[in-house]
Amino acid sequence: MSKKNTEAREHAGTWTTAPGIALHVRDGFQIAPVATGSTPGWHGDKKAGKAAMKERGKLLAELQERLYAEARQGGERRVLLVVQGMDTAGKGGICRHVLGMVDPQGVHLRSFGVPTAEELSHDFLWRIRRALPPAGMIGVFDRSHYEDVLVGKVDELATPAEIEARYEKINEFERELVDAGYTLVKVALLIGYEEQGLRLLRRLARRDKHWKYSPSDVEARAQWPAYMDAYQAMFERTSTEYAPWYAVPADRKWFARLAVTELLAQALARLAPRWPEVRWDPRAQAEQVLATMPRHTAQLSADELRQEAEEVAAESEDYRNGVEMLITRDSRKDAGERVGNGQ
Repeated sequence: MSKKNTEAREHAGTWTTAPGIALHVRDGFQIAPVATGSTPGWHGDKKAGKAAMKERGKLLAELQERLYAEARQGGERRVLLVVQGMDTAGKGGICRHVLGMVDPQGVHLRSFGVPTAEELSHDFLWRIRRALPPAGMIGVFDRSHYEDVLVGKVDELATPAEIEARYEKINEFERELVDAGYTLVKVALLIGYEEQGLRLLRRLARRDKHWKYSPSDVEARAQWPAYMDAYQAMFERTSTEYAPWYAVPADRKWFARLAVTELLAQALARLAPRWPEVRWDPRAQAEQVLATMPRHTAQLSADELRQEAEEVAAESEDYRNGVEMLITRDSRKDAGERVGNGQ
């Protein structure tokens, strides 16, 4: 790893417990005691967190490009990031700031609002299946099939028996996705009641944010305890070994974005996507291209190619070290700080 990158990482703070461990919703998780302003597993302030996210974004971008390139030659793997949270929890910010660090052509973003008449005429998973990402893509669901066991439960749009059946259908659906080559990263952004109120007031104070506000937001606040119960049930029934939930305290936007960046990078690192092999000789092709150029320009181009090869070699070393660190850190079964588990 280069000296510059090493110094940057030291300055940028550190994960004392990997978010894949610290934020993992396990048996016994309780949403009620979660400190939504906390930063489980992270040692560092806002400035350090932003610096770490920017640095990790470089690795995330290469991992995403490798996955995309892999699919161009028949690879079937893909990643699906599911983002849930109450209004103002920061779902849109995750999409802009985290996925904004990678090539947009490799991102498949879908938002789910109130179902249309056509969608209601089908099973609740029908619209979800139609929005799944193609191979090689990072799919992002801003809200998802979980609306049907959250809003559906709180607003009594389905009977308790129907809600229970939906949990089972969701687990079966996600098992099917994993078996088909999907990696699921399910993130619940947990915002505090007071913090949500402040964010709603900020929206109302700004004309350019009025479009984001709806009078129904106040109605949802009146149902806060019911929503927390619905989230608790969702965690208990659908956080599985193959598709676990990660509960991310979201009062500090920078921490939520940092945590999701790290979770996504860890998921991609475990896939270890590889650049596809080509059937032609790059050196021979370079010689043919150089042969079409004037002698002076060709010599300059050859020098540039050698320099670029050296830079790529250094970047490859950084990539290998970064991936190794992510995988090693996430595999540590330590007893570090964990969200919602009383530790």
